[in-house]
Amino acid sequence: MARSTVPFAIFACAALIAVGAFVPMGIAQRDVGVMEPDEAQAQLERATREGQRAEARAERLAREAENASEAADKTAREIASMAARIQRAEADIAAARARYSLAQTDRAALSDRLSKRQEPLVRLTGALQTTARRPLSLSALQPGSLKDLVYVRAVLDSAVPQIRERTAALRGELEEGRRLERRAASALENLRLKEQELQGKREELASLEAQQRLASRDARSSATRESERALALAEEARDLDGLMGDIDAAAGLRRELAALSGPVMRPANLGGGSASTVPTTPDPTPSATPTTASVPPRDFQLPVQGRTIAGFGEERDSGLRSTGVSLAPVAGAQVVSPASGRVAFAGPYRGYGSIVIIEHPGGWTSLVTGLARINAEVGDEVIGGSPLGVAATEEPSITIELRRDGEAVNPLQFLR
Repeated sequence: MARSTVPFAIFACAALIAVGAFVPMGIAQRDVGVMEPDEAQAQLERATREGQRAEARAERLAREAENASEAADKTAREIASMAARIQRAEADIAAARARYSLAQTDRAALSDRLSKRQEPLVRLTGALQTTARRPLSLSALQPGSLKDLVYVRAVLDSAVPQIRERTAALRGELEEGRRLERRAASALENLRLKEQELQGKREELASLEAQQRLASRDARSSATRESERALALAEEARDLDGLMGDIDAAAGLRRELAALSGPVMRPANLGGGSASTVPTTPDPTPSATPTTASVPPRDFQLPVQGRTIAGFGEERDSGLRSTGVSLAPVAGAQVVSPASGRVAFAGPYRGYGSIVIIEHPGGWTSLVTGLARINAEVGDEVIGGSPLGVAATEEPSITIELRRDGEAVNPLQFLR
């Protein structure tokens, strides 16, 4: 009996030590945070989807930059491509955090299951060790009949195979624990690498933006006056809706002026010509008058990636309906222009943080609020994906509003 129980006792002791030692270990702990499993799974799926879209935008913009003939257009698309790659890196970081959280949740559940098995295993190990240390010859001298000894030995002979079979599942779970340990460590290392990659891309974007500013500085003689007019509008406006209305009105006036016909040419002969030879101003045609917006901005996109925290038309704390969509991105996330257009306002606005208002062709206007830093200036011509700034580092929230001839519309219906 001693020969059969000693190896198993040794195995049981080793299993007990493994169970007792199976706690989160081997990973340099970081303040990554563990989410609820459903939340982590949803974030993983969303981040994977957003990362794929950002990568597709980056590749498209890079191709457009290669084919651009003008230097300014080429630089703008290179910058937008880099901003898209930053958003891809941010999505990868969010996915790595979700994977780490899921691995930690699985490891905690496994540790809990093993801890529940620890107590009966302790008792079993103690009994087997006691039996293994008692030689068979001494067992024959202990009180009781030889019949009892034979009976106990028979019971043990039949129990040991079953114990081995049942502990096979335990050995499998211990191996699963080691696999989960490796998975969590891999996710944490991937997170570290993605954060380094993101920092490098942000530095590269800052360098590109600095070059663009230097190249366009001489061409921005009227930018200061235009920015001052925009700030004056912001001071006079009672609220954000009033500011948007004033900017829409100014944009409408510019469209009307642009649609006017050119000056009438002076007649060659003022005195001798007949009335029929004097050119007259042509009647305005329907194509010369401003048209109502019908087609949304091409390649419209959300300015930032993140979880939706307030949808279009949702009732706010004030009792009013939301006129935009609010997103919760990662801390310090890259914010980009939702479509091509012209920056009509860029700066702080009371109660909304720093905001950017962009005029798009055809009577469309977009508003982005909640930025912590703005990289755009009034008068800038931007393309879809051009960097506008970054989100806050604490409790970031970015809101996008889209208006058609001053009327708020749901921006999600125009996403491609």
